Amino acid sequence: MTETEKMLSGKLYDPSDKDLEAQRKKAHRLSKDYNDTYDDEDEKRTEILKMLIPNMGKGTYIQGPIQFDYGINTVFGRNCYANFNFVVLDCCPVTIGNNVFFGPNCMLATPVHPLLPEERNMRYREDGTAYDLEYAKPIVIEDDCWISSNVTICGGVRIGKGVVIGAGSVVTKDIPAGVFAGGNPCRVIRKITEKDSVKLKHELY
Repeated sequence: MTETEKMLSGKLYDPSDKDLEAQRKKAHRLSKDYNDTYDDEDEKRTEILKMLIPNMGKGTYIQGPIQFDYGINTVFGRNCYANFNFVVLDCCPVTIGNNVFFGPNCMLATPVHPLLPEERNMRYREDGTAYDLEYAKPIVIEDDCWISSNVTICGGVRIGKGVVIGAGSVVTKDIPAGVFAGGNPCRVIRKITEKDSVKLKHELY
């Protein structure tokens, strides 16, 4: 297996691999290019995103600034929105459904480092070059979710359809569909029901 194949399949891999390094540099450069654009430079932004995130559904808008590790390993559905400071470390596949909203300062982090220091620390080849071994776990966010401000979603997590994640949460385990969840670590707080409709919030009208 190539190091790329190992990485995407969740096996231990060497991130110093030349192909992976080239992919990261490209994604980092495109992220920087996107961040240097203005909101009204629609055509320029679209062209950059086509190269950075080729698997992005119609109607999806990313405010920026952004930072993607690879970009090509992330899939967006239709009509998604990501607010300021959106970070995606997509060493494993990141799959985002339709109509998913992200507040400012959200991070999707698939990488996992070994817990034992002797397995995590840098190693050296005979020629003196340094490397380490890492692995990653995929992230899946199903349709119609709202991920509030300052949320971190860790590798290996699946968030079910229609979930709302409260601000400042750190999501380390799967969240079932149709609930409001929050905290660090994030946990289910309650189901979302018709009683949550804005139609019942008379102070808004």
